[in-house]
Amino acid sequence: MSNTVLQLPEESLLQVINHYENKQIAAKAPYIRFTAKLADTVVTVYKSGKVMFQGAGAEREAARWGSASPSAAKTASTKGDTLPPDFAKKSVLGSDETGTGDFFGPITVTACYVPAEGVALAHELGVKDSKQLTDDYMRKIAPDLKEAFTHSVLTLKNDKYNAVQSKGWSQGKIKALLHNQALKHVLRKMAPEKPDAILIDQFAERGIYYKHIKDEEEIIRENVLYSTKAEGLHVSVACASIIARVAFLEEMDALSRKAGVTLPKGAGKIVDEAAAKILLKHGEAFLQSITKVHFANTGKAKVLAEKRRK
Repeated sequence: MSNTVLQLPEESLLQVINHYENKQIAAKAPYIRFTAKLADTVVTVYKSGKVMFQGAGAEREAARWGSASPSAAKTASTKGDTLPPDFAKKSVLGSDETGTGDFFGPITVTACYVPAEGVALAHELGVKDSKQLTDDYMRKIAPDLKEAFTHSVLTLKNDKYNAVQSKGWSQGKIKALLHNQALKHVLRKMAPEKPDAILIDQFAERGIYYKHIKDEEEIIRENVLYSTKAEGLHVSVACASIIARVAFLEEMDALSRKAGVTLPKGAGKIVDEAAAKILLKHGEAFLQSITKVHFANTGKAKVLAEKRRK
């Protein structure tokens, strides 16, 4: 199904509504301002100012009102596969992860499927690159995204992470296994429907990625694309990133309650200070249960704790 989205000023929105008024049908959601159904096109005006044209005549009708925003095709600032034309409008299963650089807390990976007809809805629900959003905002919109789109969330807690890392597993291998698993889950949920493509926010070259998961019984290969900065290339990856981030935050909340202190994110000096306090209060075994033990923060925390004991 062809899909074109325009962002229009209020004056133009009124003109669109007036033009299609005799084809109006009932709006199906509170965030929709107006809907009209033509013989070959559905025109939806959203309260945000976006207008979506869906159907065989989408490009024809959209051309009456302006030009679509530039497609989120591959740009010079990204690395990875060259994406097809109008990729941002296609039905895509995207995946992303978070927590890999945080001393406290787990790694979370999410795969999320956004069909072509759901792209405008995702934007309407407030989705954009998670790096442009606050944690509080992501907490607010994540439930709506999980309700609207087929997804899978995997959380690798610290005890399991430390166990496999101690066996020599790299973060790359861990992430590859989790991505493959999350993608499998979503593909099973949405069967027999298939995405136009699968887009993984690239953290390893294709060959390395598949080397990491070569021993898996089921490996997802069909229509898989890789690109850095994938959140800006298709909204499915942005949705996955937000859902993964909120899963990470919720686990951090639980660990903070367990530790009796709000755990800082990242791996900087403030993290060293917090880890030292936890080490002194709860002991080394407890600290290991809520952290990625191999990070340099473990040694720094021990040094700080020892100084405070003297």
